[in-house]
This record gives sequence, structure tokens and C-alpha cells, in this order.
Amino acid sequence: MTLPASALPVEAPPAFLGVAHSVTGKLWRDRLHARGAARAQAIAQRYHLPEMLARVIAGRDVEIDAVEDFLDPTIRKLMPDPYTVTQMEAAAKRIADAAARNEKVAIFGDYDVDGATSSALLAWHLRHCGLDPLIHIPDRIFEGYGPNSEAIRTLAGKGATLLVTVDCGTTSFEPLAEARRLGMSVVVIDHHQTGDQLPEVDALVNPNRPDDLSGLGHLAAVGLVLVTLVAVNRELRARGFWTSERPEPDLLGMLHYVALGTVADVAPLIGLNRAFVAKGLIAMRRRDQVGLTALMDVSRLNGPPEAWHLGFMLGPRINAGGRIGRADLGVRLLLEGDVSEAARIAAELDRLNTERRVIEQMAEAQAEAEALASLGLEDKGSVIVTASEGWHPGVVGLVASRLKEKFSRPAFAIALEPGGIGTGSGRSISGVDLGKAVRQAVSDGLLMKGGGHAMAAGVTLRKEKLAEFRAAMETALAHDVAQARHVNELFIDGAVSARGVTTELAATLNRAGPFGSGNPEPVVALPSHQLVYADEVGQAHVRVRFKSGDGAIVNGIAFRAVGQKLGNALTQHRGQPLHVAGSLAVDRWQGTERVQLRVLDVAVPDQGPVMIR
Repeated sequence: MTLPASALPVEAPPAFLGVAHSVTGKLWRDRLHARGAARAQAIAQRYHLPEMLARVIAGRDVEIDAVEDFLDPTIRKLMPDPYTVTQMEAAAKRIADAAARNEKVAIFGDYDVDGATSSALLAWHLRHCGLDPLIHIPDRIFEGYGPNSEAIRTLAGKGATLLVTVDCGTTSFEPLAEARRLGMSVVVIDHHQTGDQLPEVDALVNPNRPDDLSGLGHLAAVGLVLVTLVAVNRELRARGFWTSERPEPDLLGMLHYVALGTVADVAPLIGLNRAFVAKGLIAMRRRDQVGLTALMDVSRLNGPPEAWHLGFMLGPRINAGGRIGRADLGVRLLLEGDVSEAARIAAELDRLNTERRVIEQMAEAQAEAEALASLGLEDKGSVIVTASEGWHPGVVGLVASRLKEKFSRPAFAIALEPGGIGTGSGRSISGVDLGKAVRQAVSDGLLMKGGGHAMAAGVTLRKEKLAEFRAAMETALAHDVAQARHVNELFIDGAVSARGVTTELAATLNRAGPFGSGNPEPVVALPSHQLVYADEVGQAHVRVRFKSGDGAIVNGIAFRAVGQKLGNALTQHRGQPLHVAGSLAVDRWQGTERVQLRVLDVAVPDQGPVMIR
């Protein structure tokens, strides 16, 4: 008798390929326990899917009846009634009023990709309504994050009667109070974590506010703007605003904005977010949006865009304007309709991104040395807090992210100004809520400003409070960091050999995409393959080739591995057999496609025979 999947035990599977301690110190686990493996088999049989794809789907906790919707996520099925979001109705009515009265609307956005795409999407919609909105993106260095009173006074002076903040505003109490004193209505559309106190505004649309039950807290700000505009369209439709001369705008035609902001903000690719990105990538492939097409061209993006292109190629270039250039360049590019002007702005963003990389690498080297000194030979300490004068405030978030990746613990990088004020960013590891700890530090008087969410936070502090802040973070996060780092696991979706690593397999696995936060890229293992080539290439990468027992070869690359444990192991084990774990990627060059393995980890096989589970 065959037991149903639900009756099978859920014990942790044994180490995959017997790898209990890889070269990077990881325990390799089969992503599927016994119940998950049974579900994968049932999925493969019911939907006639390849076994490996079924394993990937089951490994994302997709139930058997939900497989078709997972493989083709549609916005129509996943879009909720916008009014389930607290104060959404008030926001939609106020924005609709502005459109009906032809008011001057001011948009105040954040200087990152989510802020730029949110601002561009809202501005595009208001222009479609016949308005000419003002757009203000604050300068990261001179204005800092979020609304400030001086900028708001300027916008009021230009006749703005409605202020809409996007991707910011939830904690901007005094600047928004100033806006109301100046006679402006205020609508906040934001997704950052909130405290118990909320600003007094006409509407605060934030699914992460304590009294919101919509379940949409995973949306990036740009996704939340789209949901808001669905409500605005509905309100204006009820008022008879749309006519044959002024048709209702097609929001689904603007999903490339939503996809870019969602991926760049590392929002989890689950539910509605996954549908936004899947359909947004299709929209981007049409290449009918002038600004994004110019950006794809200047990024030298070959082939159809995928989610990782948005996060690693397009997003950083949009961000470069806010980091070390003019903060509004990203929004201007996204709204630009002239091909030659779009090409000029995209080229400027590309130049700034190259300049940003140089600045970042210098700061990263200094921060890494400081981190190593603070952790010591015993590798003690739960949180890294680095600070220095001379660092550019626009790259500290990137530096913190690199430190987090290298040392596997939460990390802060803080740029100290000559006046003794430091502005910085923190990045966290899974299971450690950084935003909560930072908000507590604000309450305790250690920070002048601070906020964020679980995985990322921003801080402003006085130099003399640095040691106290470092100690507070260590105390607040030590337990959670210890728990998160206790078992350093790499989850494997299945095993293949070099001969099975084909463009067809990559295309099959991509059916479970788009991949990113919340829907991890599939990881495959190559058991006992000989490392026949390993050499440094590009910016600290290691290019490799592995050979299986039947002579088949697979090419691979280990990104940013030089000088790291992985890179050292690859160069030291040339000619020897290794278990290899990595993700498949299709490399397109001069019209040809070839698959390569993005190497994540390797392990030295035991002397005994290898058993693939």
C-alpha cells in the first residue's frame, strides 16, 4: 500500500552527496524531505513535467492543485480588491479629486530604483489624466532619505496642492506636518516598517502599518503604487472621467516599471510580486519603452531580459544617479520619450555606474580590513559596524552588502562627515530583523535617524555614539545571529552530470521562474566531477571547467571568488574530483547560446562510492 504524501515523515534529509562540511563550511541538504519528494513525484505524474522541474516546484512549497497557477502566475487572479489596504479608499478618492480638478500634484520619491520606478509610474498616470506633476527626488548627501521641510516648501511655492510620497514618508512626521500647515493634502504610499506612531496625513497607504490586514506587506513600493492606481482608475471610472478622447490608461502595459522596482528592491517573488515580475519581463522584451530600451542597450544586455538582469545590470545603473550623480536621472530616463535623449541619459548613468564601482571597491577594501580587525582571529562578534571618513555616502549600502556576504552576519557601513555626523546603511542575514533593532536604537537616543525593514536599514548618528551603537547592535542581535548561523546550509534541488547540463535543462528549470528573493534559483549538484581548468578572470572571478566520468565537459564561473574560500579551493584542487553545486545560466554571445554553471560551492568527495539520493 502506498502512503499519501501527507502521511510521510518530515524529518530532515541526510547530507546531500554526504557533504556535511563543504569548502565554504556549508552542510548540503536535499531541498525536499520525504513528503516533498512524494509531492514532486505526484506533480510530475499529474502534469507530465520533467522530474527535475517537478522537484523544483515542490521545493518551493507549491501544492499539487496550485502548479498551473505557479507556472503561469496571472495578475487577474492574484490582484486583490485595493480597498482591503487600510486607507486606500481615501487615497484613491483624493488622487481622483486632483485629476478631476486639474490640481498641481507633487510627487516626492526615494532615490533608489523602487523610488524611481514608483515616481515614474505615478507621474505617467497623472500625465495621462491631463496633469503636469512636479517630481522631487532628494539628493542622498544634501537632503538624505525621505521628505524634508525645505523641499516641501519649494513644492508648495510652485503651487502644489497635493503631495504624494512614494517609497518614503511613513516616519516623516515634521516635514509632512509642514506640508499640511502650508495647505497641502498629503497621501503617503510606502512599504517600510512603521512604529506605533503614524504621521497625520489624508491617507497613509502602507500594508506594513500595524492596523493593516491586507497581507500585502511583501509588495515593493512600485507594486503598491500600481494597486493604488487600480483603485484610482476605478474611482475615476465611476465618476465618468474616462472618455473616448481620454481613455482609461492601461496599467498592465506599464508592468516593466513594476518588475524593475520589485526585483531591485529585493522584494520576495511570491504571490502578486511574482506575477508582476513575470509579466513585466514579457513587457520589457517588447522593447517599446524608450528609456528602458536605452538602458538595456547601454548595459549590453544580450537576449531577452531575465530577473537577474534587473537586479544586477539595470537596477545598479538607475541607482547610480541617486548614489553619486543627479538623483532624478533615473526617473527622467524612465519617463523619456525621445530616443536620442534617452540614449544620452542612459550613457550618463552607465558612466556613473562605472565610477560608482571604483569608489565602492576602495571603500570595500577599507571596510573589510576594519571588519577583520574587529572580528579577530577567533571570528568573534555577531554584527559588523564599520565607519570611516572619506567614504562616499552613496556606496555604503553596497559595502554593507558585501561585508554581510563575506562574513555571514549583519553588517553596517557608515560614512563619517567632517562635522562628525555619520550616515550609513545596514544589511542583514535571513532570520535577523535589522529594522526592528535600528528603530529601538532611535528610541534609545543612539541614532539621530534610522529605519528600514528586516533585511536592510539606514542610520544617521553622531561619531561619538558609534561605539555605543555598535555595542547596542551586538546586544540586540547576538541571539538571533547565533541561531541563524548555527547551521549554514546549502539546499540542493537535484543532481545532474555534465552531459545533462544543457540549454534545454536551463529552459526547463526557468519555467519555475522568475527567480530571486523568496523564489530561489534552482541549485544542482554535479557529483565527483574532475576540475580540469580553473583560472582567474575579470573582476576577481574564477572561470572553471569540470569533466564527468563519460568525458562530457561543463563550463562554469565562480563570481567574486578570488581570495575567498571557494576561489582558493578551486585553484588548489585543479585536476582533482570535486562535488560541485551551482545554478544554470544561459550565456549568449554573437547569436549562439551555451549553458554554464554559476558555481556556488564545492566539496572534496569521500573516498567511498557516491550515492545520489
